[in-house]
Amino acid sequence: MSAAVTTDPRRLSALVVAVGVTCALHVGKLPVAIPVLRESLGLSLVQAGFLLSLVQLAGMTLGLVMGLMADRLGPRRVMLVGLVLLALGSALGALAPNVSVLLATRVLEGMGFLLGVLPAPGLLRQRVSHAPTLSRALGWWGAYMPLGTALALLLGVPLLSLVGWRGAWLLLALLSLLAAVALTRWVAPDAQVPATSSGASSKPSALGPRLRRTLSAPGPWLTALAFFLYSGQWIAVVGFLPTIYHQAGYSGTAVALLSALAAGINMLGNIGAGWWLARGVRPGVVLTLGYVAMGLGAGVAFGADGHPVLQYLAVLLFSGVGGLIPGTLFGLAVKLAPDSETVSTTVGWVQQFSALGQFLGPPLVAWVATWVGGWHWTWVVTGASSLLGVVLAGRLQAAARRAGP
Repeated sequence: MSAAVTTDPRRLSALVVAVGVTCALHVGKLPVAIPVLRESLGLSLVQAGFLLSLVQLAGMTLGLVMGLMADRLGPRRVMLVGLVLLALGSALGALAPNVSVLLATRVLEGMGFLLGVLPAPGLLRQRVSHAPTLSRALGWWGAYMPLGTALALLLGVPLLSLVGWRGAWLLLALLSLLAAVALTRWVAPDAQVPATSSGASSKPSALGPRLRRTLSAPGPWLTALAFFLYSGQWIAVVGFLPTIYHQAGYSGTAVALLSALAAGINMLGNIGAGWWLARGVRPGVVLTLGYVAMGLGAGVAFGADGHPVLQYLAVLLFSGVGGLIPGTLFGLAVKLAPDSETVSTTVGWVQQFSALGQFLGPPLVAWVATWVGGWHWTWVVTGASSLLGVVLAGRLQAAARRAGP
């Protein structure tokens, strides 16, 4: 297969981003399927919240460990293992006889998702030497989640009506296997990549010191907490949109289109953040704009009952401008790592807090909605997160200034 390996950095970057999108489809398949699962398996709203968030269990518990080990095991090898686990979890989920088994398979999918996406920035950094190409690739990488979620929301309704939720789970399992084949065929094995300056960090003796350097520095903590405050509210709002619109009486096609656009527009913020930062805009300003937009957007979306057009425009503001946050934080994670040998570990720590936010956000929002008897107080959760995010944006700006250019 070595003859088919691509040496074009743009094609390599596009392939890695495409693999990330296939992983994100497994996260995005749940929102549109919740109404169907509630009818077929008797799923409660809180159980639906945990189904949305359980895929992040592995990330919130093992992100740091996987960040430490990715260099040692090789990013390509780890991604392949992740894709196989995703396929296995999705296939077993298709056979689930009840909610409990389905919840368990989501944990397995979560492990596969983590292994499939966490090493990708390191793989790009390792194999794309042209700095502008790498910057663009990482900007697009920041959009893999909203793009995959949007595709799942857009195609989910017709797919579910055609093959049912079990058939959709099986088809996505097959897609993960195809992604693994593509990665095997067109990306050179890890052993064929020349050693980099971070190679020493892959030695077992270096794991402890690298971990201590990462967790004793403020930058990784600030970046991770900022991602936590973003990811929890984004997945909660976007994840429950199909359920909200379904309860409001919208048709299946309308639900798919509205939800897909709300998720997909987030990628514009990711890409826009890279464009702004490259032109000298301070990261603290970009982050503040993102958090303020999310706070205001959620407040109008869930507080302005009786004005559906205004509410939906507010959802687009929430997701689209909010996309500036992850696009900025990916760059800060690299910049604020203690040194060049702790970048993967820092990314793993950030991933762990991002997953924790995605794990806690949907059940919390579902609990509030159940407690008050509607979605109209959801803005309290998102507003508090955004306010804390603005505070962190100032701290991150100061840390970035100390870190230098």
